[in-house]
Amino acid sequence: MADLFAGFEPATPQDDPLAPDAPLADRLRPHRLDEVVGQEHLTGPQGAIGRMVSAGRLSSMILWGPPGTGKTTIARLLADAVGLRFAPISAVFSGVADLKKAFAEARDHARAGKRTLLFVDEIHRFNRAQQDGFLPYVENGTVTLVGATTENPSFELNAALLSRAQVLILQRLDRAALDKLLGRAEAEMARALPLTPEARDALVASADGDGRFLLNQAETLFSVAIEAPLDPAGLSSFLQRRVAVYDKDREGHYNIISALHKSVRGSDPQAALYYLARMLTAGEEPLYALRRLTRMAVEDIGMADPQALTQCIAARQAYELLGSPEGELAIVQACLYLATAPKSNAAYAAMKAAWQAARETGSLMPPANILNAPTKLMKDAGYGKGYEYDHDAADAFSGANYWPAEMAPQHFYQPSGRGYEKRVAERLAWWDERRREKNP
Repeated sequence: MADLFAGFEPATPQDDPLAPDAPLADRLRPHRLDEVVGQEHLTGPQGAIGRMVSAGRLSSMILWGPPGTGKTTIARLLADAVGLRFAPISAVFSGVADLKKAFAEARDHARAGKRTLLFVDEIHRFNRAQQDGFLPYVENGTVTLVGATTENPSFELNAALLSRAQVLILQRLDRAALDKLLGRAEAEMARALPLTPEARDALVASADGDGRFLLNQAETLFSVAIEAPLDPAGLSSFLQRRVAVYDKDREGHYNIISALHKSVRGSDPQAALYYLARMLTAGEEPLYALRRLTRMAVEDIGMADPQALTQCIAARQAYELLGSPEGELAIVQACLYLATAPKSNAAYAAMKAAWQAARETGSLMPPANILNAPTKLMKDAGYGKGYEYDHDAADAFSGANYWPAEMAPQHFYQPSGRGYEKRVAERLAWWDERRREKNP
């Protein structure tokens, strides 16, 4: 495996000092676990990793976190801390043959008294069969597996593999951690970044929690001659901002959708507009956003404001007519309308209750008086007999029974009493009273 993945990870500085012209991020790679920034909840004395290192024994684990948060670094330092051989592979470039070779090498080293930490970067890219191939080697102790992934292990990794490995969650680097990285970069270069304090803050914000990206940006600034410190505008024109993480088929996508939906449901138009902007500026298909908003209109607003659904349908028509970017204003209007509308999930709850009752009651016949009778035979059988035409009754309400004889009347729909549903609730209450008077 070493020949196939030579250069996959730089050696530790103690074993092979990096050249002065090595990338800044590699030169600043921590030598000890306590030098890793932003993950103290794991690497500290009371953290899961800190406890394992203190005990001198590692269990297999999955490191789950955003890019640039130290997953590879932690894996390498773990091997050093407990005296294991570090064997890195990447699921992007490896297949079954590579895995067999890695396991064979681990067995050979185990016979010589050296156990192996097998680090698998992007482990979620292995298919289910390949993931199953790890199981016997993890179980018999041939390797201690440390996998790294940016994707939710619950969705991307086999349950059998997850049952044999502890999932540790790495956090997106906060401002304090990113500031510490910049300080180390300045110490390494023996000079300050050519930035005003405001521009320095903007640089940290632009990294979006990715330490590797931040150090690459800093290295770019160090590599050119800048006469006067850059202000935020000068920095913006000089560097590119990190593209937000928003894979359309991955967890980040569904997290933002969930945040938008719950912000609308919670009647927070400001937060809803923010998450809508996150979606659209990251390249989400506007019609997909409109479909999700339409779902919110019927699930979370419903009869409390029936115009919410109309607003969403109109927004789609406006977007299809105008296109981007003008049509996106119609999407914004629909989003704000939903977030500021009275809320009710009564229709949604009624649907679930009615569907459940339909499944449970099977093929109960409606009462004969409301059955259609297009033939003489059906009329003779009593179909339609005694039907009361509501428009002929006072207030266009007969108060007749419409339920199967074997089934008591149900109340699936319970209006919330908010918005338009308040009027609906009053009307239903009046009708119910009339029915009770007719059918005590």
